[in-house]
Amino acid sequence: MKAVILDGGFGKRLGPLTEDMPKALIEVGGKPVIHWQIKWLSALGINEFVVLAGYKADKLINYIKSAGYSDKFKFSIEDEPLGTAGALKRASNLLQDQERFLLIYGDNITNVNANLLHLDGNEICCLALMPYRSHAGVAKIGGSKIISFEEKPTISDHWINGGVILASTRLFELLPVKGSLETEVLPRLAGEGKLSCVTFSDSYLKGIDTLKRLEEVDADIRSGTFKI
Repeated sequence: MKAVILDGGFGKRLGPLTEDMPKALIEVGGKPVIHWQIKWLSALGINEFVVLAGYKADKLINYIKSAGYSDKFKFSIEDEPLGTAGALKRASNLLQDQERFLLIYGDNITNVNANLLHLDGNEICCLALMPYRSHAGVAKIGGSKIISFEEKPTISDHWINGGVILASTRLFELLPVKGSLETEVLPRLAGEGKLSCVTFSDSYLKGIDTLKRLEEVDADIRSGTFKI
């Protein structure tokens, strides 16, 4: 099975770091983001990769070559932003030899055991869901009084798309030429009963989409909180 890495975005919230490089090459824990993704996917037994690239794609390609990974990677490069669904559809020719593939977001650092994801019957996609963690302190109240605060709690009965998706290649038939996988396609699959999930309460998954989150993940790697 191949892994498809979505890495076409500009990473504007990570400026100035992304002024001269794509998000995949930002260093965290002393290594580029894509290094940790390759390490994680290889541990799952996945050693072939398709990268959906766009912004500063040449620098990412050069890194892959210099790191000795060229024989494991194929690239689909956007000439213009197509959205997550459009970018994926454009790469369909690179996955014609597959029945299914693993799709991951290019800014994710994770150790989720994606081998637990599965497709049954008529299902098109299976999502890794992570518990929702508040980004702010939450107040517990009694009447008009604040009893206590809990700093950035996990909301145990709410789950979010972790950006790790097992997909059947039948998905390509449903993708628009330009558009969003998350807002246009996945809700449709859910409504048709073709979208399943596996929940991961104790796994590590953080998206490096802001400088603050970058600092958090960097600290987690260096302290050993994050391990593959």
